[in-house]
Amino acid sequence: MAKITINGVSLKVKNGMTILKACEEQGIRIPTLCFLEEINEIGFCRICVVEVVGEQDLISACNTEVTNGMIIETDSEKVLNSRIASLQLLAGKHRFDCWKCPKEGRCEFYDLLKEYDVKVDDFGGGVGRNPEIIPGIGIEMDQSKCVLCKRCVAVCQDVVTANVLKFRDDDGMNPFVSPTPGLAFEDAGCIFCGQCTKVCPTGTLYETDHIKRVKALLKDRKKTVVVQMAPAVRAALGEEFGYAVGTPVREIQGKMYRSLKLLGFDDITDVNWGADLTILEEGTELINRIKNGGKLPLFTSCSPGWVRYSEMYRPEYLDNLSTAKSPHMMQGALIKAYYAPKYLDKKPEEVAVVSIMPCTAKKYEISREEMEVDGVRDVDAVLTVRELGKFIKMQGIDFRNLEDYQPESHLAQFTGAGTIFGASGGVAEAALRTVYEVLEEKPLEKLEFEIVRGVDFETYEGFIKEATVTVAGMKLNCAVVHGGAALKEMYKRLDENKKQYHFIEFMACPGGCVNGGGMPVCSSMSMENVIRKRAQSLYDQDATDTPLRKSHNNPSITKVYEEFLGEANSHVAHKYCHTHYSKKDFRKE
Repeated sequence: MAKITINGVSLKVKNGMTILKACEEQGIRIPTLCFLEEINEIGFCRICVVEVVGEQDLISACNTEVTNGMIIETDSEKVLNSRIASLQLLAGKHRFDCWKCPKEGRCEFYDLLKEYDVKVDDFGGGVGRNPEIIPGIGIEMDQSKCVLCKRCVAVCQDVVTANVLKFRDDDGMNPFVSPTPGLAFEDAGCIFCGQCTKVCPTGTLYETDHIKRVKALLKDRKKTVVVQMAPAVRAALGEEFGYAVGTPVREIQGKMYRSLKLLGFDDITDVNWGADLTILEEGTELINRIKNGGKLPLFTSCSPGWVRYSEMYRPEYLDNLSTAKSPHMMQGALIKAYYAPKYLDKKPEEVAVVSIMPCTAKKYEISREEMEVDGVRDVDAVLTVRELGKFIKMQGIDFRNLEDYQPESHLAQFTGAGTIFGASGGVAEAALRTVYEVLEEKPLEKLEFEIVRGVDFETYEGFIKEATVTVAGMKLNCAVVHGGAALKEMYKRLDENKKQYHFIEFMACPGGCVNGGGMPVCSSMSMENVIRKRAQSLYDQDATDTPLRKSHNNPSITKVYEEFLGEANSHVAHKYCHTHYSKKDFRKE
């Protein structure tokens, strides 16, 4: 233990603890801007500086460890003046058009300026550090708002490992952050996971806006607009309206459906249904590959960020990818080709499908040329959870006081297996429930596969879960992999070929969809706790709120096979529910 003094109070703290952490434990807040615990602890922004007796210069609290006898002042006049000066310098290079900022009043930089009473008028609302807008199909960047915190750089490099965003300071006079200069995000190797948009403290990085597109569809009287929402959406939408992280799904789901009805959507379906359908298609594909000597291991294809990562960085493994579309894409195709003519009395081209997703990469996914059938796009627009929250507020809907609503569509009927798709390990667990019963030809007594659940943030192993399950006399080696660093580690293991895997669930985002790039930003809680609480709300819905918990027992799924698809992996199923992937080129300096 180290004996230190903070603002005149003597105390003992653990050796190796940073000044920032020691102060937090004592309830003393030190402001930060560039800091992200265990990801970006560089002390670059100089907002967290403190005064230490015996040190000539102020030191950064976020990356300086306490030492025995240290005397610290966190709010001396010298410290306050330094913080104000740093904020003034940053304000002088920031465009202040806050009324149209995508941060929607949740700007950490603005809050700091307000807290320290920094007069923006002294610097003018100029063009910012750089007036350039860098376009992208899933995310975009407004460089006029960048405060050089380097958070996005650290996340892109260490969490996502795509290394698209970089800090550049060639002449030492005009530093900036960007992908390869002159290129749009899609041309620079971006996988559109959107993790950078969640950590950006200003409105510099944000999802490509689809609210205007959705508004136009809703106003088009020639279109019947059908909406569908991913499993993880119900685990976080409430946060946009003041609900606590981890609020039970039963308190949010009915209000979510009601708000979509009030927004004007003509029909409401649910991608939990598409998740159940995916299990039938992907599970059958796995069984066929095992029985017929097909390419193993089978990789899941639900995460478009992960699929794009594979297409760009490890295309030699594309034959391992399941040909099944992601749940919302196959459901979008069936809404137009099967559901609309039979239940809405509409032709496929007369229907538009809007997906509500936790993921910014889904915006890219719907633009892929493979995602259409007979010239009709599977899905027409994607709103992130943040965008849906914004849209609901724009329309003056009082979410918290809404009455629950249950959609009538049979494409909104789902099992608990569909629900848990939103958490890392959920796809694997849902698949195992079905594959086991199909191959064993008997009921599975214990449905929970805890071995593939949860996240341990301490090691790579925490992001790679392995399980061996004996089914019909066969030992199936499965793995669950999430987050860019774990993707690279798993590919390394596959390259070494020391273990034969049969099935691997891959997700680009740490923790899976509950931590997707389009989810609400929760800066008051660690990412680990956010993931655990949101995931638990989905597991709870599976365990207590859904009478059916295995995808193949969903009567609505049985119905669509009887009326349209025939059987899993049939020719018709392949036309609407499957696709193909190919190597994608990109440029980097």
